[in-house]
Amino acid sequence: MKVYKFGGASINNIERMQNTAATIGKHAGEKLLVVISAMGKTTNALEKVAEAFFSGNREDALLLFQRIKKAHLDTVKYLINLNWQAAEKQLSDFFTEVEWLLHDQPVKGFDYYYDQVVASGELMSTAIMGQYLKEKGVNLKWVDVRDILRTDNNYRDAGVNWEITEKHIQEKLLPLFNTYDVVLTQGFIGATDENETTTLGREGSDYSAAIFANLIQAKSVTIWKDVDAVMSADPRLFPDATIISTLSFTEVIEMAYYGAQVIHPKTIKPLQNKNIPLFVKSFIDPNLPGTAITGNPVKQLPPLIVIKPVQVLLRFRSKDFSFVEDEPLQKLQELFSGLKYRPNLIQNTAISLLCCFTDHPEKMGKLASAAAAYFDVEVEKGLQLLTIRHYDEKTINKLTEGKDIILLQKTTETLQALYRI
Repeated sequence: MKVYKFGGASINNIERMQNTAATIGKHAGEKLLVVISAMGKTTNALEKVAEAFFSGNREDALLLFQRIKKAHLDTVKYLINLNWQAAEKQLSDFFTEVEWLLHDQPVKGFDYYYDQVVASGELMSTAIMGQYLKEKGVNLKWVDVRDILRTDNNYRDAGVNWEITEKHIQEKLLPLFNTYDVVLTQGFIGATDENETTTLGREGSDYSAAIFANLIQAKSVTIWKDVDAVMSADPRLFPDATIISTLSFTEVIEMAYYGAQVIHPKTIKPLQNKNIPLFVKSFIDPNLPGTAITGNPVKQLPPLIVIKPVQVLLRFRSKDFSFVEDEPLQKLQELFSGLKYRPNLIQNTAISLLCCFTDHPEKMGKLASAAAAYFDVEVEKGLQLLTIRHYDEKTINKLTEGKDIILLQKTTETLQALYRI
């Protein structure tokens, strides 16, 4: 049994949905659990719906959601010939689920409403793909992942209840493979014990695939993307980026930690724990070999480059010239944890702590305000963070030449430079 995961780019138009369905159909005999994300930019559009609703702009929220409804119904119209009524009926249930909420008044926190609204993207996309695959003769069962994947109520970054999720998989999901070749479900979302919808964090569908692979003892996981394989850098920024055919779990965890967008950071641990190989392949050309990620070490890797834009530097300086350690440092760590705002780079001096964050204005403002009780706080915006794994002098010189670097860290394997733009 294998797990396939398709992201939003693989289903962002009719042709790509047809290609994705063809790939699934070609391998259906291998018994597949297929995890699919929301279509194209649907998640971004649904985020705007949630923001409008929570801000009290109910009519704007409904209008924005109406556009999303139309886009999905248009997709059904042009994609599905025989099962279009079943697809529309299934979509109607999800439309109603969101619209009931939008006609109400917000009485809970924003993160709760975010999850209830944004999660509908995956439900809608898989409803369409499920009906299309059935029309193409795939022996398939569509499953609402909220009936399987149980989480806590930490909305927008929910923690998985592994014990209950495994129980649900054993009782509800695995028996389906006795009848069906393909089980199709959603990435990114789950539900609490009270059946409230949750999400696992932005781009969390990779993580969903890894959770299922771990708990069904999958032979492998394949993540289908719009790139030929894992690259040494983002080819949109670095046209000379090279394909990396093999990587270790450890290396991918390091890359994800530093901000590489290829694999969701939480994805690797569930696979590493069961030694389940991960393949990254192109849905545009499935015949390309892609990248294999396993537990085996890989030597002589090229420099791996990650650029994190929109960075901000916060300088926390001691008010009385005492060392920044012990209790003051603990206070800062508590603030980071409470806001779920992790520094991308930290450097100590005798009386100050320098922390680089991705600039989320709301979180950054709260952090600076709270920290002002213990420190003098300075904020500098307009920065970028460069990370080079397996650096060499040629690459360092090429990427840092002419840069106004304000913070530099180097280990034997990794260099990070924070600079003004």
